[in-house]
Amino acid sequence: MSTKYVYFFGGKTAEGNGQMRDLLGGKGANLAEMCLIGIPVPPGFTITTEVCAAYYEHGKKIPEEVLPQIDEALKRVEALVGKKFGDSADPLLVSVRSGAALSMPGMMNTILNLGLTDASVEGLARKTNNPRFAYDSYRRLIDMFGSTAMGVDHDHFEHELQQMKEAKGVKLDTDLNAEDLKELVRRYKAVYRKHVGDDFPQDPRKQLMLAIQAVFNSWMGKKAVEYRRIERITGLKGTAVNVQAMVFGNMGNTSGTGVAFTRDPNTGENVFYGDYLINAQGEDVVAGIRTPEPISRLKEVMPQVYEQLCDIRQKLEQHYKDMQDIEFTVQEGVLYMLQTRAGKRTGTAAVRIAVDMVREGLIDERTAVLRVNPESLNHLLLPQLDPKANIKPVAQGIAASPGAASGIVLLSADAVVEHHEKHPQDPIILVRKETSPEDVAGMHLAVGILTSTGGKSSHAAVVARGWGKPCVVGCEAVKISEEAGTITIAGHTVKAGEYITINGTTGDVMIGKVPTVLPKITGDFATLMEWADKYRKLRVRTNADSPADAAKAREFGAEGIGLCRTEHMFFGEGRILAMREMILASDEAGRRAALAKIEPLQREDFIGIFEAMDGYPVTIRLLDPPLHEFLPHDHAAQEELAQSLGVPVAKIKERVDELHEFNPMMGFRGCRLPIVYPEIAEMQVRAIIEAAIEVHRRGKKVLPEIMVPLVGTIEELRFIKQRIVAVAEECMAKAGVRIEYQIGTMIEVPRAALTADQIAEDAEFFSFGTNDLTQMTFGFSRDDIKSFMPTYLREKILPVDPFQSIDVKGVGQLIEIGVRKGRESRQSKYGQHLKVGICGEHGGDPDSIRFCHQVGMDYVSCSPFRVPIARLAAAQAALGDIKRDK
Repeated sequence: MSTKYVYFFGGKTAEGNGQMRDLLGGKGANLAEMCLIGIPVPPGFTITTEVCAAYYEHGKKIPEEVLPQIDEALKRVEALVGKKFGDSADPLLVSVRSGAALSMPGMMNTILNLGLTDASVEGLARKTNNPRFAYDSYRRLIDMFGSTAMGVDHDHFEHELQQMKEAKGVKLDTDLNAEDLKELVRRYKAVYRKHVGDDFPQDPRKQLMLAIQAVFNSWMGKKAVEYRRIERITGLKGTAVNVQAMVFGNMGNTSGTGVAFTRDPNTGENVFYGDYLINAQGEDVVAGIRTPEPISRLKEVMPQVYEQLCDIRQKLEQHYKDMQDIEFTVQEGVLYMLQTRAGKRTGTAAVRIAVDMVREGLIDERTAVLRVNPESLNHLLLPQLDPKANIKPVAQGIAASPGAASGIVLLSADAVVEHHEKHPQDPIILVRKETSPEDVAGMHLAVGILTSTGGKSSHAAVVARGWGKPCVVGCEAVKISEEAGTITIAGHTVKAGEYITINGTTGDVMIGKVPTVLPKITGDFATLMEWADKYRKLRVRTNADSPADAAKAREFGAEGIGLCRTEHMFFGEGRILAMREMILASDEAGRRAALAKIEPLQREDFIGIFEAMDGYPVTIRLLDPPLHEFLPHDHAAQEELAQSLGVPVAKIKERVDELHEFNPMMGFRGCRLPIVYPEIAEMQVRAIIEAAIEVHRRGKKVLPEIMVPLVGTIEELRFIKQRIVAVAEECMAKAGVRIEYQIGTMIEVPRAALTADQIAEDAEFFSFGTNDLTQMTFGFSRDDIKSFMPTYLREKILPVDPFQSIDVKGVGQLIEIGVRKGRESRQSKYGQHLKVGICGEHGGDPDSIRFCHQVGMDYVSCSPFRVPIARLAAAQAALGDIKRDK
């Protein structure tokens, strides 16, 4: 039996269904499913993702066995519609759209009105008695086919359209009449001939096959590959191709098209939300060429259609039990649905929708927890404008993605990428007339996006919402001049490189910088977090170096501190000078004298942190970085330091030279510092234990964990542990107070992971420092990978940047060995459980958290603002286990 490559759908029958996303893509699976549940869908067929994979395997050629199946499916569509593909008198026209298993909005190609030719456009004009519609459809086909299938720059067609509108003195393309559009078709064909070197094809079947190939080609197009990289989408066979009978929203004022969401994708409110345009085709709404009307207005213009849409909205939500993103077309008063899919939403909306649907009885708590993308919680933690800021907006657009951002204006995605490479610290607002999929690299680097056209369903809006970036669209007061490098907002001129502020929550645009404030976790977010905490097994701590960070992390649900970097405390006012004095001291007595100045300040820091973490463990890492990092390296700063300390500048320069290392990452740092200079660790331990005693006396529980960094041998740990214990016991004996504390180590050297059984004999806990472990395992420096990592990712040498997500096969194997050997040793020797956690940047990455859950860690630790993300990711990892067990 031959393999089935093409699946038909139409009427109330379909050969596929909604469960076949991997084979039919999301769009194809859902078109089939809508047919099966009785929703009006134009008939068509889906060419499977397996054909896309075979297309690339066969050197970009569609396998011969697929072609008869396409022809057979096309005949079934013709029979259902009552029109013939290629008929010159009454032609069947089709759309050709992509559709991968996972939604990639705007990333791949679409061609509408396919099948029109010089002969059939006349037949269509006569049959519909609407020549304007016929020639409008034909010019759109030439544009879309030329730009997507044949690689003609869309701007060449846009230039002809703009010239035509200017010559006729009209603003919108809908103001052009049939004769104007007939002339535009002639001009478009000339553009096509000039750039392709051939005439626009007059054979509809040739158009169809080239269009199918264009969709397959777009799977490996630059913008689609970049989008998959950013979104970490891997493992898909390719895109399916959906060929569907055309229905026309551009047949006049009783026709139209729209994109809507069954709930508000910004807030999650249970209201019908979206845009529509009268006398338009679907691409007009998404591309942002015309500013559309809100869907609520459709009730006044087409009340029956609106009522039918509302019924379908309810039916789809009840069926899919999720918020849906729908596309529809109205052809002369008749409604057709072109797509449904789970709608992209902000984190705020995701949380509200999940919690509301539990209350409505549509889903259970577990489904709600699994439904929300942990990364999207960033949306709820995004800055908002400070309500005390007295800066008035100069313009208002459409609020498309919440949050507020200030940044310098740049007018192209390329400019954003170029500027970011030179000045990565600069926040950037990308300002465009509208964005397109080619802009995704720049959009990803920008802190916010502003467009002068487009609606809530435009490309800029959808992508910004998915990435949690503030976005304002359809701000018609913004006039852009790329030639001059300026924008004008309601009469105010802003040059590229100058600051503006956008508020994606309200749509406001302001000149200059505006202060922002951070939100608090309340309401539905707190409810979802309670549900997540109910199911997760991993505890979640935070990386915090100050009482303020610790308090913020507690507010977000942290259950302790997994990493307190003490070196950050040495850079504060009144401390760095003493630290430098210690480094420049010529003997132990001089070092101890300088450290004595720092000790009370360190003690106060620890008191604040212990109080903020009342009752929760606090892991404090002893001084880790090389000493040269604390000294000035330029001559002027060295002179200033010499004057402050009353020493010759030559002495400072000599000490800087002495401490210079060819590879400081592997040099005099970590546990090597207190082995050579034990007095540094002694001062820190004394500050920790005395702070713990003080907070204990104030009636609060204290659980200090002292962590020795960069240990590679058991002997290193034993040497330092003896001194830690001696100082701690001396402090407690002096105070007459007993404090429970633990001594452990940071596993960040591969040798430590491999000899974890030995190290666990003297370590009461392990914390994996995955940043350094990744550096040392790969031999990469995370500060220098920008020169080659983009190539590694593009060429699929690595699936993901290993500093963003744990390399499970390599670094992960070391972690597994370390956990297993360490626990077996500790249990065997002392009958004790070895507590194991992770405190590198990976502690806030959902994929890495899933790995930590799988290897049985006790906790993960991450930055304060990623604590909610880690809580949710840990719950999803646990619920994933339950799902698999079933």
